[in-house]
Amino acid sequence: MTVSRDDIDIHVRQDGPGDAPALLLIHGTAMSGRSWDPMVPLLTGSHHVIRLDLPGCGQSAAPDGASYAVPDQARRVGAALDRLDVEHLTAVGHSSGGVFATALAEQRPDLVTALALINTGPGMAAYIATDAPLQAASWAELTDDQIRHAISDGFRPGYEIPSWIVDQARDVDLAVFGAISEAIRAYLNERTLPARLAPLGKPLLVLFGDEDRRWRPSSASDYLAVPDASVEMLPGAGHSPNIEDPPRTATSLLAFTAF
Repeated sequence: MTVSRDDIDIHVRQDGPGDAPALLLIHGTAMSGRSWDPMVPLLTGSHHVIRLDLPGCGQSAAPDGASYAVPDQARRVGAALDRLDVEHLTAVGHSSGGVFATALAEQRPDLVTALALINTGPGMAAYIATDAPLQAASWAELTDDQIRHAISDGFRPGYEIPSWIVDQARDVDLAVFGAISEAIRAYLNERTLPARLAPLGKPLLVLFGDEDRRWRPSSASDYLAVPDASVEMLPGAGHSPNIEDPPRTATSLLAFTAF
């Protein structure tokens, strides 16, 4: 379904019982709500699962002149949830999705009752990836295997990236990707996520693959500065355990949301 807010059409998917506890899944940069497809069937037995494509991503609109600043994106997400009459939820973010989950909790502490961050770097000091310059013309000409190579650090070494992930990557608007990436850097440089989360008083679960090649895995311990935070390392997992190993990731998430 599509939810319109501030002249921006936001694509939303809902699964599971409507009267069950709500679980909001926020995707990372260069992805969409589809990145959660492998996990959704594991969560809908006990939760009302809500996924959306952030503005400029997936099937959501990317209007000319729109701000991609993290607080602005979070406000749009909150407004879309209001249109769905969601009153309380646990916000789950993968990678940069955890940045938007944090911003949503800052703005809407009445809405977000708990947070789970999956391989979300606490601050830019923990960023270890080597960013390659991307150009729209050359990106469009890449083969599937070349795209797999370009995004390989988003997964554990040796992971066979499925075609549906390659298709998502191929559809990325590189101008929007750049704008969102810069907005995330600015937000993290202004203040780290643990510093933002600490005063909120929300239960926090941090899951981190110990073979992450985008964020330094040991940085997960920075979140222990947040009261009521639990940090769980996932041996053998890379940057995207929600895709690489959905059952293990869902087990940890369900245990956390059963509090």
